Amino acid sequence: MLAKIYGSAVFGVEAETIIVEVNIDKGIGYHLVGLPDNAIKESNYRIAAALQNNGYRIPGKKITINMAPADMRKEGSAYDLTLALGILSASNQIKSPDIEKYIIMGELSLDGSLQPIKGALPIAIKAQQEGYKGFILPKENAKEAAIVSDLEVYGIENIKEIIDFFDKGVALERTIIDTRAEFHKNLNFPEFDFSDVRGQESIKRCMEIAAAGGHNIILIGPPGSGKTMLAKRLPSILPPMTLHEALETTKIHSVVGKVKNMGLMSQRPFRSPHHTISDVALVGGGAYPQPGEISLSHNGVLFLDELPEFKRGVLEVLRQPLEDREVTISRARFTVTYPSSFMLVASMNPSPGGYFNDPDAPVTSSPMEMQRYLGKISGPLLDRIDIHIEVTPVPFEKLSEERKGEGSVAIRERVTVAREKQTLRFSKMETVHYNAQMNTKQIREFCKLDEGSKGLLKNAMERLNLSARAYDRILKVARTIADLENVLEVNGDHISEAIQYRSLDREGWLG
Repeated sequence: MLAKIYGSAVFGVEAETIIVEVNIDKGIGYHLVGLPDNAIKESNYRIAAALQNNGYRIPGKKITINMAPADMRKEGSAYDLTLALGILSASNQIKSPDIEKYIIMGELSLDGSLQPIKGALPIAIKAQQEGYKGFILPKENAKEAAIVSDLEVYGIENIKEIIDFFDKGVALERTIIDTRAEFHKNLNFPEFDFSDVRGQESIKRCMEIAAAGGHNIILIGPPGSGKTMLAKRLPSILPPMTLHEALETTKIHSVVGKVKNMGLMSQRPFRSPHHTISDVALVGGGAYPQPGEISLSHNGVLFLDELPEFKRGVLEVLRQPLEDREVTISRARFTVTYPSSFMLVASMNPSPGGYFNDPDAPVTSSPMEMQRYLGKISGPLLDRIDIHIEVTPVPFEKLSEERKGEGSVAIRERVTVAREKQTLRFSKMETVHYNAQMNTKQIREFCKLDEGSKGLLKNAMERLNLSARAYDRILKVARTIADLENVLEVNGDHISEAIQYRSLDREGWLG
């Protein structure tokens, strides 16, 4: 007898429906075709034990299973439940006339209990788009899948529950989530707050500008000056995520199995990989491509602490995603694209010894060591970082102050207002949402300068020997400063402040 069950495969951040055809005939054998990987090929052992421990069995006949489309690679253990139900249905151990109306996924334990799967959200989205009645999956993934409206989602703990549902009509408990209510409920404020930072007013101002325009930023300072502390607090002043951004972000984290019982993510991600990370782990890829750290930072912050300690090859692969805000991974048979619109926050010591440009500390690095250290960061990569700022140690008097500094709530309000101006400005553009995303044409349109401002910028360009890309960065930052001040036109004051945020372009750093 032939039975059809429907599952799903995830490629990139999108899902494709997989038809599992199970045919049972006279003879003996177990044949699984349709480009399954080893995890799927081993599923018959898990399925046999799970069925036996729940009063069912794999029939001793010739079983042929085809996973269609047959030319598409399938991977992972999430098809266990799909295959098991196909075998039960084809062997008439259960009667299931409605089984083809559902997408069914889940990894089986030997006792029949279900383990969570990856990619539940994109699978649910695809199921809803293709008109399936419901999605049955492990209970740990139910909240994540129930984000999708107009789709019945049932979370189960054991294979016996789904067998009784189809064969005996025993009702399953549907998981229902009010997506908007869930989103607003989880909009709690991040645990780190700028009020904890003593002193560093100029750096806080710089971080506010970076957040308001979505600008990449690098913090340069000696050990203990507070670079990491400042970076960790950046998400607390970024505008709250929109529902669309939350869905996008949850989708990516779902693919790598980092959502589970969380439901909808409403906090901007903050990722801080170690400097020993490989380029594949950072950008994404592998034999079966998975999102990397930069895609997991989508709509949030990627923090690279001690930037020169990262391998140069790893840093160079950042250049294209920083420019295009997406990562494309190509293989012989397919290509996947992951979104990667993130804010890059990097930190570094000013020298190998850590105290270059500090008048109170001895110079311990030779010019050659300095050049080798700073040379680990290429010019093209630095050009893609809009703001370079020096962070100096906080004096004891500031550290011992009882009075707290301005908190993240107040800063976030100004940042949000500035972002709203940018949203309105770029409302007719699909790919641009804030100042850091402007291309050269848009910079010329929205960052027009008077003659005085042009002269000021020309002198800075000549004196600092800045590249054309650095010129664009200065104009973008100046536009953001003007937005924070609620000024329509960029003026000389905005240009002057923006020029100050190009520390590594000054003579004595990389020259």
